[in-house]
Amino acid sequence: MNYHLENKLCLVTGSTAGIGLAIATALAGEDAQVIINGRTDDRVAEAIEQIHAKHPQAKLKAFAGDLSKVDQVEEVDYRFQQIDVLVNNLGTYEPKTFDKLTDADWYAMIETNFFSGMRLSRAFLPGMMNRNWGRIIFISSESAVQIPAEMIHYGVTKTMQIALARGLAETTAGTGVTVNSVLPGPTRSEGVERFVKDMAKHEGKSSAEVEKEFFKNVRPSSLLQRFATNEEVANLVAYVASPLSAATNGAALRVDGGVVKSIL
Repeated sequence: MNYHLENKLCLVTGSTAGIGLAIATALAGEDAQVIINGRTDDRVAEAIEQIHAKHPQAKLKAFAGDLSKVDQVEEVDYRFQQIDVLVNNLGTYEPKTFDKLTDADWYAMIETNFFSGMRLSRAFLPGMMNRNWGRIIFISSESAVQIPAEMIHYGVTKTMQIALARGLAETTAGTGVTVNSVLPGPTRSEGVERFVKDMAKHEGKSSAEVEKEFFKNVRPSSLLQRFATNEEVANLVAYVASPLSAATNGAALRVDGGVVKSIL
């Protein structure tokens, strides 16, 4: 399908691995111009090489910097003043019980998972409104709905993203700009892949056995009963980023494999 993203300038934060890399690859495959972002030049260069291997004609730009930091948001705003599609994918997680969470833990999680997307949206939304077209997408999580007891601070920041996206969407009424959230469920990201392999080695089991037990014991409500691929998440994001999704605004769209049992 042609998503009509030709030459649209897209910024995908945290796009050197996992879901972010898959999103950047999908958008590049639609002939969009994609800014690849990671914290180091080496990581960005490696990601660009991977995308070019799949899409040799991909139109890619690089921005190495930590977009959880104010000065780096200001720098990316200075260098790329007309972003058409902003995908706020940058995020972190850390399993830690509530009683062990310090103020510093909370601040760090909020700075990365919430403030990065808020600041970037504040920078680029006005230009989208002036041009009467744009897409802002927050990569949230099913953990925003089902807050995980083992990392409450993570779940809270993901809920914050959904609330922010909905609030921003309200400001776009009657325009060609949309703001939405996408909520992946358990996904075979770089971190999850490492976790499964480490767990399999520790328990003397295969990765397939660890995955099966995870969905039996930890996410039994999953209808997919496996980790989603990064590409399966990216497919939805690419559609939401496109002009074809004009009637979808202020929505929290689940690509969670049915983990969340609510129909709303």
